[in-house]
Amino acid sequence: MTLRNTSSVTEFILVGLSEQSELRLPLFILFLGIYVFTVVGNLGLIILIGLNSSLHTPMYFFLFNLSFIDLFYSCVFTPKMLTGFLSENIISYVGCMTQLFFFCFFVNSECYVLVSMAYDRYVAICNPLLYTVTMSPQVCSLLMFGSYVIGLAGAIAHTGSMLRLTFCEPNIVNHYLCEVLPLLQLSCTSTHVSQLVFFTVVGLVITISSMSIFISYALILSSILRLPSAEGRSKVFSTCGSHVIVVALFFGSGAFTYLTTSFPGFLEEGKFASVFYTNMVPMLNPLIYSLRNKDVIFALGKTLKRVLS
Repeated sequence: MTLRNTSSVTEFILVGLSEQSELRLPLFILFLGIYVFTVVGNLGLIILIGLNSSLHTPMYFFLFNLSFIDLFYSCVFTPKMLTGFLSENIISYVGCMTQLFFFCFFVNSECYVLVSMAYDRYVAICNPLLYTVTMSPQVCSLLMFGSYVIGLAGAIAHTGSMLRLTFCEPNIVNHYLCEVLPLLQLSCTSTHVSQLVFFTVVGLVITISSMSIFISYALILSSILRLPSAEGRSKVFSTCGSHVIVVALFFGSGAFTYLTTSFPGFLEEGKFASVFYTNMVPMLNPLIYSLRNKDVIFALGKTLKRVLS
């Protein structure tokens, strides 16, 4: 995609989370710690899955992609966010549009990776005899390819609608990253089409992905309740627990952010709410899957023994 600067603004100033100077250093230390934990956790999970053949299954293939997305997703904006705590955070027009594109790409892709993971759990629990055939390597690869293609389409739609706008002074973005809604406030041309594109794409992504996950887990719950033993139900619940927590955190915080920022006067609240799904969720994902997954813990122990021996 060619970024054409038709705007009178050549750069933007990102306000960040706080303009209070006494809070900048503590916030820098806090978010630096979150970023380091996010990178180490997701990169560690990627390496762990890659090195252990016991984890080369559809479920961990999807988890590998989820960690890959979370790793690069956090790298899109967090370094720039950290810079803003120490100095005036200036980003060029091209840099802003590039950040927006990759941010939208990874967020949209993650939604559909979570859908694929829910479908994988549905097949494993409701049709276990057909699991190997249904979730073949070709099907898994196709699901991931589709997730990235849909994510790419959404990113192109969002970024394309922003490129057609003209931005005028003041060039101050009330956010810590180049997001659609804060940028729309700076446009000195009509934003009706861009708003329509934004709410259509976001609405479709949230509706389709959340409904798909809801239907998958409704069918899973129905299947679980038919199991005769309490031990069997508990075991099946435990295999889905991590994914349910991740889905609730990601979609819950994301939906709350966009619902609040959709109303005039709530942009500030939406900015702080977005911290959860942009910073906290990528950090928590590897922790949730590691602590609640015996296979991952066993593979980690085996890998550490292999490295230290």
